[in-house]
Amino acid sequence: MHLYLVRHAHALDGADDTARPLSAKGRAQVKRLAAFLREGGAFAPEEIWHSGLLRANETAELLVQRLKLEAPLREVSGLVPGDDPATIARRLARTDHAVALVGHEPHLSALASLLVTGGAEPAVFELKKCSVLALERAAGRWFVRWQVSPELLA
Repeated sequence: MHLYLVRHAHALDGADDTARPLSAKGRAQVKRLAAFLREGGAFAPEEIWHSGLLRANETAELLVQRLKLEAPLREVSGLVPGDDPATIARRLARTDHAVALVGHEPHLSALASLLVTGGAEPAVFELKKCSVLALERAAGRWFVRWQVSPELLA
């Protein structure tokens, strides 16, 4: 099983954290990331889960549009910054197809650390805005396949 952890792109500031949309910078970040992923061909989720926060939803939607993916988008609980990563880890244990999670820090780094090392803390990964960490589950263990950060796409 392949798992793609995607941190949302840059968003506007705002008092209501749940309703912060992507900024022009964030939309440009997603455009560059999608072009890179399209050329590499290594990003192939069958389903995309995103948090209920607007910036994660918009990042997921733009990736689907730009990559012409047929993967359904699903708002999933357990993906906001303060959520326990073990909740999503349990759900992933029952999943057998490629999934992309579009979410937030520090949740994504804690989730990746939990899956790969067995412990959410200390986090051994860092996902900058609009970056992707690809993991693979084989023989009951998770392994890092690749990671791309926005500074590599400039």
